[in-house]
Amino acid sequence: MTRRVDLEGRVFLQSYDPQEDPTGRLLEILMTGPQVVGQWISMEYYFSTVDNGVYGSGSKIYHNVVGRFGVMSGPQSDLRVGLPAQTVMKGERPYHEPMRLLSVIEAPRERIGAIIRRHKVLQEYYHNEWVHLIALDPGDKIFYRYLPSREWVPLKEARAIPQDEMFLAKEQNV
Repeated sequence: MTRRVDLEGRVFLQSYDPQEDPTGRLLEILMTGPQVVGQWISMEYYFSTVDNGVYGSGSKIYHNVVGRFGVMSGPQSDLRVGLPAQTVMKGERPYHEPMRLLSVIEAPRERIGAIIRRHKVLQEYYHNEWVHLIALDPGDKIFYRYLPSREWVPLKEARAIPQDEMFLAKEQNV
């Protein structure tokens, strides 16, 4: 789906073929492992960017390493959390727009929903909209958005685009 699309280095990609995973076990591992880590990274960047003084760790210039677990600003401060300003900002502008993670999964919605029902962490992410979830249903080739109400709503404007069409659309900025 993304073979020839420039995603500008802002994605975590996992190969997954729902036909090769009839029980959904591999999908469950991907949703509860790499996706959770992706969410941590996304949120750390998000919070460190929107308020670096509170949620980030300020300027690296003043950092003192404390043990092997944190940094302080100067010789007397609380432990700082988050990322240093220099890693998320270029002057006053962030390197990337801070946003919540969007997961796009090609798999049957029923399979995805069953996994969400088994894992509280996924329920917290999706039902509180810390992570937005889109499914490409391999049966009807329609994109669906998962809502906090546990409903799937078709994205009327979106559809699965064949790879050649996707490449041409990207080249033409469509």
